[in-house]
Amino acid sequence: MKVAEIMTPSVHLASPDESLQKIAKRMAVDDVGFLPVGENDRLVGTITDRDIVVRAVAEGKDGNATVREVMTKDVKYCFEDEDIEHVAQNMGDIQVRRLPVLN
Repeated sequence: MKVAEIMTPSVHLASPDESLQKIAKRMAVDDVGFLPVGENDRLVGTITDRDIVVRAVAEGKDGNATVREVMTKDVKYCFEDEDIEHVAQNMGDIQVRRLPVLN
């Protein structure tokens, strides 16, 4: 089975210049805790609800801080034509729970 068969197909991207408050509201509405961050047609990071809490709130930043200030810049990803078993093994090896899927 390929990743394309099980992935969430309609994903919203966050912009690195969006406020954390706007992104947190989008996460609440969409009931997600992870968003890829894109800029100029490139994947430049990821932002999670945990990033907002640990890297922003815990450091005293407010909702006006930007995604760029707290996002994870070391982007891990997979491709939609990869085998699920391979991707699952890789996710375990690098200890991540979510990956953006590229085509």
